[in-house]
Amino acid sequence: MGLLVFLPLVLPLTAWPVARLAEHHLHPRTATRLLTAVAAVLGVCSTLCLALLMVVGTAQLPGNPLPDAWSDPEVRAVLPYDEIAGRAAIPALLAVVAVCGRVLLRHRGVRRRAARALAGLPDRPVAVLPDPSPYAYALPAATGRRGRVVISRGMLARLGPAERRALFAHERAHLTGRHDRLLLVARLAAAANPFLRPLRTAVTYSAERWADEEAAVRIGSRRVVARAIGRAALASGGAGPAPLTAFAVAGPVPRRVAALLGAPPAPRAWPPAFTAVGLALWGALVGAVVSALASANSAVTLYAVLKAATPL
Repeated sequence: MGLLVFLPLVLPLTAWPVARLAEHHLHPRTATRLLTAVAAVLGVCSTLCLALLMVVGTAQLPGNPLPDAWSDPEVRAVLPYDEIAGRAAIPALLAVVAVCGRVLLRHRGVRRRAARALAGLPDRPVAVLPDPSPYAYALPAATGRRGRVVISRGMLARLGPAERRALFAHERAHLTGRHDRLLLVARLAAAANPFLRPLRTAVTYSAERWADEEAAVRIGSRRVVARAIGRAALASGGAGPAPLTAFAVAGPVPRRVAALLGAPPAPRAWPPAFTAVGLALWGALVGAVVSALASANSAVTLYAVLKAATPL
């Protein structure tokens, strides 16, 4: 395996420049999908890397249930710095499992609380809660149900008719694009490897921009959508259910408003290859592929070594 086994752990360091370039130079729809895919690949590969290291590290511990041959020098020779890396990987992988589990539990808990808040209301695409606090969010579909736009009376009271249409169009775009799944994948990837947090932030922002642009097309006015976002943000003060897509919570609001007041994003899905942006984005894809290949190579190599060392 050699030093390639450590490659998936450090490749996510490239996440910050890639995230910034994708935010500024790609259509929000393309940026959201690309960054989510890259985050998922790098997160899975770094977790697999830790698992491979843990196998070697666990085999060295006294009293472990693994075959004794797995701790032979021939097996440990395939991993550089096996004593340090192998034992350090054990608590690191346990931490990854715990943090990812916490993300999933929190996401499930927020969805359950949101669903309970709608209990007793008619099963309609838009649910209006009798709450004076201003907020709005998209509640994804559950088993046997459809996705719904949830809005409080406090938010409705602060928006005009055109701004309400912009809000509904924005939240419906979240439901149609299944942005909740993309955001959850990005959060899990960042939980698996802290170096991927810039990608999580970029996916959150790009998903909001994607919904902004869809809303602007649907109602035919970018300025109305920008005004609705600004008013909703001022009214809500940034409060809202963070794990769900919220109209004026996720993403820097001033940047979203400025983007809507400017020209619409170019329809080109991918920048030319021989530009700084194109090269950087191709580099991100190549890095993700290299990380996946390094992880696969390490897994196959370790499997072959352990199989050869295991007595029949």
